[in-house]
Amino acid sequence: MRVVRDLATLPLRDSRPVVATLGNFDGIHLGHQAIMQQLLAAAEPCGGDPTVITFHPHPLRLIAPERAPRLMLTGEQKEARLEALGIETLIVIPFDRELANTPAESFMRELLHEKIRVTRLFVGPDYRFGRGRAGDVALLSKLGASLGMSAEGIEPVMDGGVRVSASLIRQRLARGEVREAARLLGREFSLVGTIVHGEGRGSELLFPTANLAPENQFLPGRGVYVTRTRLDGGGDYLGVTNVGIRPTFGYRRIVVETFLPGFEGDLYGERSELDFLERIRDERRFDSPQALKEQIARDLQFLDRWCSEPR
Repeated sequence: MRVVRDLATLPLRDSRPVVATLGNFDGIHLGHQAIMQQLLAAAEPCGGDPTVITFHPHPLRLIAPERAPRLMLTGEQKEARLEALGIETLIVIPFDRELANTPAESFMRELLHEKIRVTRLFVGPDYRFGRGRAGDVALLSKLGASLGMSAEGIEPVMDGGVRVSASLIRQRLARGEVREAARLLGREFSLVGTIVHGEGRGSELLFPTANLAPENQFLPGRGVYVTRTRLDGGGDYLGVTNVGIRPTFGYRRIVVETFLPGFEGDLYGERSELDFLERIRDERRFDSPQALKEQIARDLQFLDRWCSEPR
């Protein structure tokens, strides 16, 4: 997949029609995937370039920082998800004050039409853009027709009468509902990062842990989970992960620590991706390290039972 971050390199060398979608696409959930499917289906018969246009940072980081969401995906994860779906070009537009103050009509005419040369555009039905969020699907369709650019809104994906959205999935994850979130995402929620040294408490309990320094902004709710650790160097390992502050030892900083039963080796400095598969329990404070040790043993029994269940 070609990734364009410098708008000075536009227009692209490729002379194919640009069939595009526009948005933030955090999570690349089922609703986003439906848009990508329409995009790919439209690009194929005309030999078009299926293109995703997105922004960095998220526009709310600049416009209303207090309302800006913590993103579920890192940039690297988003690129990998889009490439796996078949997207051929990703254009990342730097979002700054100048762009925030650009009228919707100018954004369409100068950027989408003249610079990127979009011939067909797909967006979600409620998508808004331009200064004051004045642009919508109706404007895209009306002005697009005069520019020779067709634009249409894609109906949202519904789940039990509720629209699938990134905010809905964040709510599920905040409650620890990782299986429900995975259903709406179309895959497990995952964190990426590097394994770092911890406080050594796991070794004291005879349950050594791998501590992940996540690069993702958003973390699932505090609790204990069944997870899959996938190492960059190869190998997948099921384990038990605690996301929390380790209240038994009086800490206050959120950590992500995973016990990998049966694993032997040095993981420090390794990059890994951690998939959240099932919630086991809430995080809680224990009266003693021994009581915590006994609970960890029960958590590992849960993992054994979980692994033996048919999927």
